[in-house]
Amino acid sequence: MTTSLPDSHQDSAVLETERPQIQPPRLYRVLLLNDDYTPMEFVVQVLERFFAMPRERAITIMLKVHHEGRGLCGIYPHDIAATKVGQVNAFALQHQHPLVCFMEEEKP
Repeated sequence: MTTSLPDSHQDSAVLETERPQIQPPRLYRVLLLNDDYTPMEFVVQVLERFFAMPRERAITIMLKVHHEGRGLCGIYPHDIAATKVGQVNAFALQHQHPLVCFMEEEKP
């Protein structure tokens, strides 16, 4: 027994579409800068609250900021990094501390 497809199916060709190559998003480093006025405990609180760091890790980063002038809080896609920078700077301003958080593009 042979089965034949209707004429409309015999002439149709299957078109394969090329999948676009998706590039991973660019990543940004979120950093804190040292200053002479922001209390160390406040920096630890910021790291715990906005970067979900356990206390021990937050203390380590705070000490890096204190001794080296800056410290890495995390690496994120642009929108997340920008949101965290805005949140930290607003929180510092609200508590009248000159703590500065900023972001820079991660180098490949």
